[in-house]
Amino acid sequence: MQAHPNTVDPSEIAKFEAMAAEWWDPHGKFKPLHMMNPCRLDYITQQIAGEFDRDLKAPNPFQGLRLLDIGCGGGLLSEPMARLGATVVGADAAEGNLPVARIHAEQSGLEIDYRHTTAEALAEAGEKFDVVLNMEVVEHVADPLSYLTATQQLLKPGGLEICSTINRNPKSYAVAIVGAEVVMRWLPRGTHEWNKFITPDELIDLLRQAGLDPVDRKGFVFNPILWSWSISDRDLSVNYVTASIRPE
Repeated sequence: MQAHPNTVDPSEIAKFEAMAAEWWDPHGKFKPLHMMNPCRLDYITQQIAGEFDRDLKAPNPFQGLRLLDIGCGGGLLSEPMARLGATVVGADAAEGNLPVARIHAEQSGLEIDYRHTTAEALAEAGEKFDVVLNMEVVEHVADPLSYLTATQQLLKPGGLEICSTINRNPKSYAVAIVGAEVVMRWLPRGTHEWNKFITPDELIDLLRQAGLDPVDRKGFVFNPILWSWSISDRDLSVNYVTASIRPE
């Protein structure tokens, strides 16, 4: 198997390790993710159910599916996937996140295989998954194409990858950096670097270069009046998500 360059950016890892203990505090530094999580989960579950013909109203609808949550952090997505019946591996390059994730999963009565590793190392080990969740990671890596190529190799043929990130435009700078880091202080200053943000067209091109077939893209839109997130077919101006298939 082709060896992958290491796309981990040590300075990015250090940012998230410094915040590790706050992952499950809905009012702490990860407040934006807690607020967005119901919206993210709605998209993720609908895409998985549609691709694998699963009934979300059935008990354990994702049973039999092996799922990787890459950049799992404290497990905000790993845990609901495990509750839906998937066999979940949560991987993170920031080792400090994992004790928090393991303890919370144990307290929740969930079995999740949390690992301090990277997409590249998992691909080189020959690991395969039905689903890869790749949420808010690609804007933090050193080489997006090499990273996405590794995530593609982690999918079984016909497997599904869901990838979300932040658009690069003046609005995203105003919202994701000035708004979230300076005005609202939801995140420490420097959490995001605007020049690492990726436009939807750039991401679709990268996914195709990595050997994936993009089949859907939507926006995650924050309404400051209702103080809530929703999924949009058209507004991809700040946060957005894509679904891609590895061809059979």
